[in-house]
Amino acid sequence: MSNEYLNYIDGRFVVHHGDRIAVHNPATFELIATVPDAGAEVVDEAVAAARRAQPAWERLPAIQRASYLRQIAAKLRQHTETLATLIAREQGKVLPLARVEVNFTADYIDYMAEWARRLDGEVLSSDRAGEHIFLLRKPLGVAAGILPWNFPFFLIARKMAPALITGNTVVIKPSEETPLNAFAFTRLLAETELPPGVFNLVCGRGASVGSALSAHPGINLVTFTGSVGTGIRIMQAAAPNLTRVNLELGGKAPAIVLADADLDLAVNALVASRVINTGQVCNCAERVYVQRSVAEALTDKLVQRMAATRYGDPLRDETLDMGPLVNQAGLDKVGQLVDGARAAGAEIRTGGAVATLPQGYHYQPTIVAGCQPQMAIMRQEIFGPVLPLQIVDDLDEAIFHANDSEYGLTSSVFTRDLNAAMKAVRELQFGETYINREHFEAMQGFHAGRRKSGIGGADGRHGLLEFTETHVVYLQTA
Repeated sequence: MSNEYLNYIDGRFVVHHGDRIAVHNPATFELIATVPDAGAEVVDEAVAAARRAQPAWERLPAIQRASYLRQIAAKLRQHTETLATLIAREQGKVLPLARVEVNFTADYIDYMAEWARRLDGEVLSSDRAGEHIFLLRKPLGVAAGILPWNFPFFLIARKMAPALITGNTVVIKPSEETPLNAFAFTRLLAETELPPGVFNLVCGRGASVGSALSAHPGINLVTFTGSVGTGIRIMQAAAPNLTRVNLELGGKAPAIVLADADLDLAVNALVASRVINTGQVCNCAERVYVQRSVAEALTDKLVQRMAATRYGDPLRDETLDMGPLVNQAGLDKVGQLVDGARAAGAEIRTGGAVATLPQGYHYQPTIVAGCQPQMAIMRQEIFGPVLPLQIVDDLDEAIFHANDSEYGLTSSVFTRDLNAAMKAVRELQFGETYINREHFEAMQGFHAGRRKSGIGGADGRHGLLEFTETHVVYLQTA
């Protein structure tokens, strides 16, 4: 693939003559590339292109729109290894997970294409003789997709595929931390027959490109995945135009382990949550509430597993369990939360320090026992390979502490008692609850949070409808 990184507007790659952003490998500090640092003028061009293309794209039968999506998915599968290596290099993800991300992205695009023959409306009952009431679903217009760095390749599809199949056009802004995979995606997309202007890519910083997209009067929906603070700023920028927003923000997912749980199953799921992508996943378990009688046994098993976790540069050894954190800010945040817990009386059972590797933003896999409800490590998103544990006496206490959070994305319960599991489902105030399994959503589900975890959601039928608006028709006949 080409190493030239150009914005993509109206079916053309556009040379950028302004400032550029340096992209580094977080495992080695190597400078990989520099990419465009665009601004509001480039955003204007991309939005204008998307608006010109949208009416014709909407008029196409949905099954024709689906055929373009399938072309894109097929292109991705032809380049899985190249794409996965690029993701691992710029983001630090281990290669097996990067391959999963590429293949899941292609599967997701195909899945959304399958909705072409399932996009439907409703026929409503009328109070008037001879009248027919139809509720139609129509595209919003132009969607702006602002991407995160933790699953940067998949999130292109999550923003693009449902938008396109429902008749919208898109402008995508990749994270400035991990933009290279988006350029690679776009080069492959440009080899398909997708009409010009339907997909546009503008690279730049959040303060420039992200703000310009959020405040743009030509944007009908801003869909964003990232931090709460950035989500708030997007809402503020979108408010003057009353632009719709779809926000997947932070998470502080609780995992409840009851006395009757299969501890080995729980350990497998919890370790997977903290090791996958080096803990940089918004929906994975971030805090554990364990019933007192099994607390020490669970902790010992977790310590053994976390201490055995192998980490380093994913491109030097693809059998590693995890790679680095994405940047220095992430490394500093993890260290501050662990140090704060230690100072407040928690016990570091394994890890608890920056790793002693010669290069990279590596933090030791860490178990923090003896945590208390008001500790920052139990309340703030860690986004690293650290798992804090708090002992509880029963399910009611666990549910109380689980719900005592400004976040509400995902949660989990480990128990053999169906009654306990269903009580947790009734009372946990989260968008998702996983029973006896790791935190990882399905593309046919609906990934949505409560409170500061976001507005709206993604995936499945309900995620698809986020990109539509209703049009009710009253047809009076004789």
